[in-house]
Amino acid sequence: MDGFKKIDFADKKVLEKHGLSPVSPQPMRTKRTSKNWKKKVGVGVTILAVVVMILIFAVVIPVKNLISSAKITKASLTAFYAAVKSQNIDDADNQLQQSKAAMADTAQKLNAMGYLQFVPIANMYYSDAQHGMKAGTAALDTAQVVINDLKPYADLLGLKGKGSFVGGSAASRISTAVLTLGKITPDIGNIATKLDQVKSEVDAIDPNHYPAWLFGKTIGADISQAQTYVDEGVVAVNQARPFITELPALLGENSPQKYFIIFQNDKELRPGGGFMTGYSIFSLDKGVITPETSSDIYPLDDSIANKPAAPAPLVEYLHLTDPVYNLRDSNLSPDFLTNIDLFKQMYAKSSSYQPVDGYIAIDTYVLTSTIKILDNSVYANGIEFTTNNDPRCDCPQVIYQLENDISRPVNYLRTDRKSLLGALLVSIMQKSLQSSPKKYWGPLFQSMITLTSQKHILFDLNDVQAQKGLEALNAAGQILPFNGDYLSVNDANFGGDKANLYTKEAVESDYTIGSDGTITKTVTLNYTNNHAPSNCSLASGGLCLNSDLRDWIRIYVPQGSQLVSNTGSQVTMKTYNQLGKTVFEGYTDIRPLGKATLSVTYKLPFKLQNGSSLPLMIQKQAGTDGNEYTIVYNGRQIDQFPLLTDRTLQLK
Repeated sequence: MDGFKKIDFADKKVLEKHGLSPVSPQPMRTKRTSKNWKKKVGVGVTILAVVVMILIFAVVIPVKNLISSAKITKASLTAFYAAVKSQNIDDADNQLQQSKAAMADTAQKLNAMGYLQFVPIANMYYSDAQHGMKAGTAALDTAQVVINDLKPYADLLGLKGKGSFVGGSAASRISTAVLTLGKITPDIGNIATKLDQVKSEVDAIDPNHYPAWLFGKTIGADISQAQTYVDEGVVAVNQARPFITELPALLGENSPQKYFIIFQNDKELRPGGGFMTGYSIFSLDKGVITPETSSDIYPLDDSIANKPAAPAPLVEYLHLTDPVYNLRDSNLSPDFLTNIDLFKQMYAKSSSYQPVDGYIAIDTYVLTSTIKILDNSVYANGIEFTTNNDPRCDCPQVIYQLENDISRPVNYLRTDRKSLLGALLVSIMQKSLQSSPKKYWGPLFQSMITLTSQKHILFDLNDVQAQKGLEALNAAGQILPFNGDYLSVNDANFGGDKANLYTKEAVESDYTIGSDGTITKTVTLNYTNNHAPSNCSLASGGLCLNSDLRDWIRIYVPQGSQLVSNTGSQVTMKTYNQLGKTVFEGYTDIRPLGKATLSVTYKLPFKLQNGSSLPLMIQKQAGTDGNEYTIVYNGRQIDQFPLLTDRTLQLK
């Protein structure tokens, strides 16, 4: 090209003159180099394939097999639970065998992945899974012991299955049942040992391995809750062993036993569960019940001379015309055993006194629950009793019939006015025990357990070991010690009528936590009566069920709590210590078609450490049923539930 000088790129001197470096020519890629590259790629692919195969055979397939086996185990356990729930012991045994086989298969597949114990992070979950499998195996072994013990006596115990006790009289079947218990109860030690194994394995699982941000909100919490249930269950079984062991003797296996049954009318609620309205004395000889005495409690009160003066609350709120202390008013404590100690002291002075082997208190929920199981029909004194709603009181018919017999005013002297109650109790027992065991015994037994846990049945037995077992099962209505926050609301109807039939109670606990950990709590009691008043005129002879409820209220909180303020009490609020608690005492009226609210604000006697949870125990008053409880923190509701039993919570 004109004007440009050609540069010779092959001339080294020329390139250097122009500031350039010579470029070495690139060699041609040989066939051998290409083969080496392909060989390296092939080796890499082979290694990757081997790794993938190892993962498939060592991880993916075992995990898939484990998941498949676990699903089968879960389905089998669900079927076993359904069989147990239906009280079919033969089906339960069959399903148990399938569950044990499925559990063993799952455990084997889990063991095949034992190498995971050497893998960081994965080893935590592998260890938890192993503990879970061992706990499940021990639990099934425990179930096997129980089934083996019960299966020969399935029909006798009211379970569905083969048996040999369907014949004979009711008395002979009952006697055989009691003698059978003596053969079953020795295995309670073996059962307790296996349950300890379950507890040990479940407690070894760490809920902190399952953070909510990774596994969702429920897994870690569910594990913690399961640990709590297992721990409490094992403690209960171990502590209840004396009662279970002594049960045959309590039923008169060796010698007749005699028990004093107190009927507490929860529709006229009192601190210990209800107004003591009637009583019965029964003897038990090899399980056969014989009623000896059944009466209104008023004649029993009349048989006691030189009674002490009535305590101030009775005089002040019950408006007694004769201010003496009667048996029927002796349950002023929220603690059943405290009440029974006083009852026994007073009863010992009666001219009608009989020594007994224990005292048992029941309320109207026992009557209604039992009648419902007994085909919802029981006859006593020519009257049919059912649990159907009676429009005359908007309550179960059995309640109306009893109140009509007991409470309606008449223009003549009515002696033993509550004998109908005793006759009804006898009829219930006869129908329960004289029928085929398969028909009623299973549901009745389950109902008695539930009613006891809900404090509708309370026990004070002379047998020290048996009583310790019952107390461990919370069947003695005690105010319990607790390390943390505590609440028990106790109401007493001193209106003399049955307004608790219609009065609903809701309790709200509102927490505020100060920067220094100070806990301030406001407890608000809301009472509502949505029913019209009864005709309570003596002249008309009406049945007075719903009228003003004169409510003596005590709120039991941790000892040392300091009252800050209160509203709603119609008397000056009192503060004192009782039963290891601090008590705030007040009073209010709840009228038909009316509402009332009482509130207390107080500081707890301890502070909350930063980041820690607050343990809380709420104890239910005997005779109450499902009062609504709400827990609030800084204006936000964190829990709500009907209080059916005592509850322990961890507030986070």
